[in-house]
Parts: sequence; structure tokens; C-alpha cells
Amino acid sequence: MSGVERSNAEFEIEVPVIVVGAGAAGLTAALAAREAGAEVLLLERDAVPRGSTTMSQGYVCAAASKVQRESGVEDDADAFYRDIMARTKNTADPGVARTVADHSGPAIDWLVDRHRIPFRMNLPWQGFFGHSVNRMHGMPSRRGEELHGALTRAVDEIGVDTITGAHVETLYADDDGRVTGLSFRREDGSVERVGCKALVLATCGFGANREMVRRFIPSFGTAPYYRYFGHEGNEGEGIEWGMALGGAVGSMDAFQGYGALADPYGVIVNYDMVMRGAVTVNIRGERFSNENLDISAQALNILEQPDGTGWIVFDEARRAIVEDLPEFRDLLALGGVRSAGTAAELAEIIRVPAEALARTLADVVEMAAGRAACPFGRDFTGHAPLTGRLYAIRTTGALFHTQGGLKIDANAQVVRADATPLPNLFAAGGAAQGISGNGVDGYLPAAGLCTAITLGMLAGRAAARIR
Repeated sequence: MSGVERSNAEFEIEVPVIVVGAGAAGLTAALAAREAGAEVLLLERDAVPRGSTTMSQGYVCAAASKVQRESGVEDDADAFYRDIMARTKNTADPGVARTVADHSGPAIDWLVDRHRIPFRMNLPWQGFFGHSVNRMHGMPSRRGEELHGALTRAVDEIGVDTITGAHVETLYADDDGRVTGLSFRREDGSVERVGCKALVLATCGFGANREMVRRFIPSFGTAPYYRYFGHEGNEGEGIEWGMALGGAVGSMDAFQGYGALADPYGVIVNYDMVMRGAVTVNIRGERFSNENLDISAQALNILEQPDGTGWIVFDEARRAIVEDLPEFRDLLALGGVRSAGTAAELAEIIRVPAEALARTLADVVEMAAGRAACPFGRDFTGHAPLTGRLYAIRTTGALFHTQGGLKIDANAQVVRADATPLPNLFAAGGAAQGISGNGVDGYLPAAGLCTAITLGMLAGRAAARIR
């Protein structure tokens, strides 16, 4: 693991602002700092940036944006703040929650108006999962690659100097914790030292660092069927650098899980059909949870089942909801969608007990008609039961993204335990404490990219002011 060195290092060159990490947080920070007039060097460890942003669906939750208003969605920062605190049972850091709630909408507006990032509302989305209104801002393609590409284009156009294949190894700092520069290793093995006035850490979280996961998220790190679905570069280096410099951390046990990752294909299953009546059964053919209570916590629910897997079962009506979405098309091409004319035939194909599956589907009919209550508290009324031809996708749960990190102030500047800021260190995205409070059940859909873009914007602007 890279480290921090307290020394009077000499540097070949010096730039006002260095940003480490070229995901959504780093790209946004670099864009904001350059727009504010600072020369910026953006360093990315991968030869071709393909981090957490590109692996996502590209959605950003934000409140009171122009895109929202033009789509007929009434919202404001206060409502977003209340939703954050309610979802996290008041365990989210109030300062971070307030900062994100206040600036998320303006961040979207800035990216749309100034840099032509093509955000639009996903109006059909119904699974608010803690959002009191629809805040889902996404790309036309509904893919994170498009968002990453649009931000990369904007960074190139504004004149940010970017070096890929640059793995930062050491930060240099004085005795007061002021970062004076860093060293990075290129792919050819050469090492360069660059000085800076301000440093933005946008290195994402620590989901790929199993030891950190075991330490900070024992509920997941010790699960018998532990699975991580994220970028392998999310090793927590930025968080560890900040801690070594004296920065405090918060919400380190918080994470985004996902209870519908197609197994073994590693493709996200669009949850829209589950929100509208599909069910998830285990290998016994039985439901085991309220599938719509918490899509993040559903990851642990499914990993606790025999074999750590389950099957999402749906029909033609629910298939029609997702059949044009890119992930579903990918699964069809991979052969990940099983199909049968009857429940008995489907049970044989997916190797679950036929009687149990038939009983489960019959129970759902009764619950949808209001004649029976779901033992897990799910409300099936308003959705027709599954009928006709049936489909199934094998799924598992996974850790997608850690949500804890370095504590920050309203400028995304890293702070010590006593809340005093480090002189010139900033953090955004997964390197910073997010808005998910503690554990797995405080995650609001699209909160990861929300904090990446919002805190990235604030960090870049503030870093540009450091002299």
C-alpha cells in the first residue's frame, strides 16, 4: 500500500491542483478547478479509465435541478435532506447531508448548462427506496459509460492535463499536514514527483480491499458467500493517505449492496420488474424477504440463503418493462434468462422444488388480491400476479461500493477529529464520508454518483482557491 512521507521533497514541476482518480468525482473536481482558473493535473492509475462510474447505470440523485422542474417533478433541498436523515435513521453526518442536499441540484445544472452533460430524468422509475420524489438523473443510454465519456470530453475541452497509467505511490507533506506534492509510477516503471498547492483525493472507496472490508464492515466482510462487484482499483488508498495525514473518518461501516446481480454473469438485473410484481425465491423455491423494502440490504438477505443465490421470477408483463434496457439485452445474449411455459417446467429448469415454487406463486396471487398478507410485509396489491409464460434469472448479492471515508467540511476539505481542516487536502466520492449513515440500509438509490459529482464540484472549486 502506498504511503505518506514527511519530508522536504524536491519536485520536477509544480501545479496548483492535483486530482487523483479519473472517475466521476475526479473528473468533476478537475473540471471545477480548471473552470475556476487553476492549472490542474489529473492522475489516473488505469491505462484506460474504467472505474466505478463506468460499471454503474450512470444515475445521479439530485434535488431541485432544472431537469427535475422541466420534467414536472417538484422538489427542494430541504426535502432531500429530510429523506437522507430519515433513510439513515439520523446516522448520516448532518453537515455532509446538508451540503449534498443543497448543492446536488446546482451541480447537475452546472454540468448541463456549462458543459453539455446530457442529464435527463428517468421518469418511469418508481422504486423511490427512501426518496420521497423521483430524483433519478441519468444519461440517454442509461449507462455509466456515457456519463464518464461526457465528463471526460468536458475535461479535455477545458484544458485539464490528464495522465493515465499513473499510479500514485507516495504523498509528501510537512509537519502541519500540508501536502507539498506526490510521486507516481508510470506503466514503464519510471517515477515522477510533482508538487502542488492543493490535492483532491478522488480514489473511490475500499470495496476491493478485503482486509479493510473485514475491519470496517464485518457484517459483509465475513459473510460466507462474500462477493464484491466493483472496480478492482478501489483499494482505499486515498482514505488511508488522509488518515495518515491526520484526517478523521466517518460512516466506515456504510456500503451500497445490490441484491440482484446476475450470477455468474456479473450483470446488474434491472429491478424495475421486481418493483412491479416480480418475486425472488431461493433454491428451495420460497420467498425469503420483502424484495422491495431495501434494494441495498437485499444483498445480505440473498447472501444468507442456501448457496448465497436466488432466482428472480417474472412473466411477460414484467419482461416488457425491462426488455429494452441494456442490461436485460446483455443477459439475453449471454443466455442468462431462463424461460418456461408453466411453473412446473420452470422449476425443473432452475432446479427448485416444483411444489414449493407453485405454492409460492399461488400465495402471491392471494396477496395481490388482498386475501392474504405477505409474511415479510410487502404490499402486492396494485400489481397483477404472475401469469402465462414465466422467466427466471439467477441472482446473488454483492457489495458494490463502500460509503464511508474521510470526514469533510462544506467545501469537501478533509478535517481532523476536532473538525479543524487539513491545510490543503480535499476528498470527494468514495474517498469521502457519504450520506448513507451506518450499515447497509441507509443507502439511497444513486447516492454514490450524487456525492461524487456534488463533492467533486465543491472540492475542485475550493482547491483552486488555495494559494
